[in-house]
Amino acid sequence: MASLSIVLAGGSGFLGTHLRDELVRRGHTVTSLVRREAAGGGQSRWDPYAGVLDQSVVSAADVVVNLAGSPTAGNPHSQKWARELRESRITTTRVLAEAVAAAERPPAFLAGNGISYYGDHGDQVLTEASDSRGHALLTQVTREWQEAADPAVTAGARVCILRTSPVMDRGSAPLKQLRLLFKAGLGARLGDGRQHMAMISLRDWVGGVVHLAEHPTAAGPFNLCCAQTPTNGEFTQALARAVRRPAFVFAPKPLLNLAGGEMAPEILGSLNVRPAALEAAGYVVRDRDVHAVLASGLR
Repeated sequence: MASLSIVLAGGSGFLGTHLRDELVRRGHTVTSLVRREAAGGGQSRWDPYAGVLDQSVVSAADVVVNLAGSPTAGNPHSQKWARELRESRITTTRVLAEAVAAAERPPAFLAGNGISYYGDHGDQVLTEASDSRGHALLTQVTREWQEAADPAVTAGARVCILRTSPVMDRGSAPLKQLRLLFKAGLGARLGDGRQHMAMISLRDWVGGVVHLAEHPTAAGPFNLCCAQTPTNGEFTQALARAVRRPAFVFAPKPLLNLAGGEMAPEILGSLNVRPAALEAAGYVVRDRDVHAVLASGLR
């Protein structure tokens, strides 16, 4: 594989750090967009809210990746949190999409997004061809988030929408907190536990994104998830076994609706997703079910 010049926004976060390390390991050159003064040739300063971006850096790139956005974890009853969640994702995506579109030779654009795009579909198997339903906060945000990449699509750039599932790794939420909770014997099924719970291992998320960056024919939306999405009940039992603790209790649905606020649909909604487009593009998912995902994430 020839070395690529890659621009990465959101590279200081958990996923961005691991992605950058793997891209560099594979021989690619990575320039991180940072909100502070750039330190060295591997960084370029930008401020998407003030329209500050070095167009020449984007124009010279082969691939631009956007993982920027405020944390999903926060106070689900806070309007400020919800506003920042939406604006941080839409603004960064739009600014980068417009910069990609302005390039004489538009680079590929890998635009971060979320698996919540689909909304609650019950047991229905969801591929990238499935529709988006409902008005849950994250479902609405992901729709607007995807639309913000349209300038790059219109300009003819190769655009990949990264519909990311929760990444299960002991170094980051949600598994970091769930592992401690379950080890303390406080693991619980959420509601009736029948809702499908999308997830992916860290190594498959990084591997899938690198694969899309390196394959010039890959374009469109991509579900970044394991091959067999478990129910919440199956996940609860699998994690309890993995940490050798019982998990007999459950959190009732009315309590979750009250405590979860805007995030309650993410807890109780069902997303039985499949990585159909990713596998069609040639990526082989390594951690295919909940047991493999947890074994990888808890190592």
